[in-house]
Amino acid sequence: MFVLYNISIFGYDLLIRLAAIFGVEKAKKIVAGRKIIYHEIDKKISAADRVMWFHCASLGEFEQGRPVIESLKKKQPDVKILVSFFSPSGYDVRKNYEYADCVVYLPADTPFNAKKFVRKTHPEKVFFIKYEFWFNFIKELKNSNVPVYNVSGIFRKDQYFFKWYGTWFRKQLLQLDTFFVQNRESYDLIKKYAPEKVVITGDTRFDRVFQIAQSAKQFDDIKKFKGDKPIFLVGSSWAADEKRFLNKVLEEVKKKNIKLIIAPHEVHRARIDSLMQELPNNAARYSEKRDFSDVDILVIDSIGILYHLYQYADIAYIGGGFGVGLHNTLEAATFGLPMIFGPNYHKFKEAKDLIFIGAAFSIDNSTDFDIIFSKLLNDISFRENAGKIAGDFILQQKGGTEKIINHIM
Repeated sequence: MFVLYNISIFGYDLLIRLAAIFGVEKAKKIVAGRKIIYHEIDKKISAADRVMWFHCASLGEFEQGRPVIESLKKKQPDVKILVSFFSPSGYDVRKNYEYADCVVYLPADTPFNAKKFVRKTHPEKVFFIKYEFWFNFIKELKNSNVPVYNVSGIFRKDQYFFKWYGTWFRKQLLQLDTFFVQNRESYDLIKKYAPEKVVITGDTRFDRVFQIAQSAKQFDDIKKFKGDKPIFLVGSSWAADEKRFLNKVLEEVKKKNIKLIIAPHEVHRARIDSLMQELPNNAARYSEKRDFSDVDILVIDSIGILYHLYQYADIAYIGGGFGVGLHNTLEAATFGLPMIFGPNYHKFKEAKDLIFIGAAFSIDNSTDFDIIFSKLLNDISFRENAGKIAGDFILQQKGGTEKIINHIM
């Protein structure tokens, strides 16, 4: 079966190279980044170093590994942290991450690459975050007696590991030493085959967003913009989201009942220009860097500050729910905000939980939005209660990082 697996890996790697040749930007970045992997490792990791390796597919998985990285680094500052990514969306944003001593792309999961990478980095412990399982790397690490952990793992019975044809894949998966899983379903699935290897620790993102709330940056210009009006903050929106909420919100903005901040998911010039055309004249781009106190609508045309801005909001809309999937709801919840989002949230346990407890509300169309938005805007008691439920939800769920650290140390 390893032969078929390796053929598929070689094929996938070839597709990435071909895509790069034909100008696909993401593929070009992966190919270019993989060319300098060992240059970076040789420059930043020596044979005498103690190394802990964290692998994350993308930026979202990195945020789940981040609390563990930072806690480990603080407890063992002499250890060097190696972070690898598959996706440019993670690498580009975190290649200069202060708690990592070396950040690289992960090479293709071939036997040769696995041997070379493990030999060069000689990790003491390895952490695969959430979904990342590369079987040649796992095999090489086990041959080298290196402990391998899954952090914030989440498993479903419809995954191929647990199908009748998934025996080989499950066998490779169970080579890991410990699974730190998010929920009971994941625990029960792994426990059936390896009860001694699974621990429920929850989602480490709760620890991360709690840290964010405790150390959020202050923005005087946003304070002036807010004044004495409530703020409706839209995080990571797409045009499909805006189509459902914009008319109603602009009505309330015109009546001076609320102020609006929109932080679209994409911030390239064409997207921002298109969004600005949908807005009235009293809208400004945040990059203008001026006094926004006389402005009613602010468009965030940069990245990296959205999660700090939730502290100034009263109601949040989380984008992505009318597309491939919902964006981060926990960043808003940690600041005690009630949330609205579209219908494509069912793959996200935290979103389902927030709806169940009354902290978040899903909409299918503009009519749904108008009803719940009006309720949250006009019924202050209802709004504050939903927000308190959201904040308490974060407090109740945090602590997974400490459980993981205590276990591995």
